[in-house]
Amino acid sequence: MTQYLLSVVTPSAGTGEHVQPTPEQLAPIMARVDQLRADMQSAGVWVFAGGLEAPSTATVLRPSGDEVLLVDGPFAEGKEYLGGFTVVDVPDLDAALEWGRRTVAAIGLPIEVRPFSW
Repeated sequence: MTQYLLSVVTPSAGTGEHVQPTPEQLAPIMARVDQLRADMQSAGVWVFAGGLEAPSTATVLRPSGDEVLLVDGPFAEGKEYLGGFTVVDVPDLDAALEWGRRTVAAIGLPIEVRPFSW
């Protein structure tokens, strides 16, 4: 079995904040996400998942000689950012891609599928 990261690619409002769905839009999305998680758990592939706050809440640690600098805000500005993730433990890339497809259908956002390197 190989672990894969299914990353939720979230659009940015251009201000470091994400485009927040309305409560009416979010309720059915979360119902689909909850069902998807239950399906992953039943299939024995679910390892861990979580959502992330907006990039503006980040603190970046940067090396500077022998020091470590703390910088507020995201590491990089962009039109998209990592908004959440799921780790699955599956036999191969094809299985990871199938769970990725199901995640796209549940969330309605792009999903990047990437294997862990050990």
